[in-house]
Amino acid sequence: MINLHHLRVFYMAAKYESCTAAAQKLCVTQPAITAQIRKLEDQCSLKLFKKRGRNIHLTDEGTALFHYARRIFECEREVEDAIEEMRKLKRGVLRLGTTKTYARYFMPVLISTFHETYPQIKIHLDEGSSLDMTQSLVGLKNEVVVIAMAAENPAVTFIPLSHEKLVLIMAPSHPLANKAAVSVRELAGEPIIMKEAGSGTRLKVNGLFERYGCDLNILMETSNAEFIKQLVQQGEGFSFLVKEAVATELQEKKLVSVPLMEEELYLDVSIAYLKNEHLSRPAQAFVDILLEMAQGKEPQRGLREIMARLFENWK
Repeated sequence: MINLHHLRVFYMAAKYESCTAAAQKLCVTQPAITAQIRKLEDQCSLKLFKKRGRNIHLTDEGTALFHYARRIFECEREVEDAIEEMRKLKRGVLRLGTTKTYARYFMPVLISTFHETYPQIKIHLDEGSSLDMTQSLVGLKNEVVVIAMAAENPAVTFIPLSHEKLVLIMAPSHPLANKAAVSVRELAGEPIIMKEAGSGTRLKVNGLFERYGCDLNILMETSNAEFIKQLVQQGEGFSFLVKEAVATELQEKKLVSVPLMEEELYLDVSIAYLKNEHLSRPAQAFVDILLEMAQGKEPQRGLREIMARLFENWK
């Protein structure tokens, strides 16, 4: 097997046609260069150089080997450059996961903010329920996810980022739409359009009805918040969604939001990643940006308030 150190010595001597120049470049003595070349020649059973006066010249065999050596060390330089670019976040991939709702209403600004700082980093955005995204960490599909915690997982670290308010929505024509507030018991007999199993919203709504001993009358369940809003607008039932997801429809009076008598519901939005897995530099940089945004802010204010300035630019 070729000794790469011997090959490097050969390459430098051939490149500069001088053992003395090679010795200077490699910070060794000239006799050391000569000795390493002889070892390589012995190993290959080939004569690689001819000497004329103080200069050395490649033999035909040496010329052929030099072309291969040049490709090897050019590739080595490219590898070193790539490593340096990755260290400085000028190259790399961020594998990020979130829910469909956050992907639509929050992620554009989060990703744009990250991209402004690290424009060369490619971003792969994965979407699914909070439970799906937690499992995507365990399956090493994603490195960081921004989700509402749907279940504890001992392998995953959850860092609180914000609280997003869940609001009860219904069509203006719904029988309960004009009430100042409604009880869970009043809602129990009405059809509800639910978020999918595994979502943080589903977990919160299930818990609400269980606490007050009421059953859910589920008409339909889906992961698509836009579809939920359309069905609710058509009077097919009520639902619960993140306030920011229905802000436009509420403002345009296509939907109404009625307070609950018993309590307010909030989703605990977290940054999540594997506990015992080293984060890549892009993933760590993304986490650092999120934590810097949230620093000194009240989680109850929500992502919209935490990033007020950024969202004003977005809107």
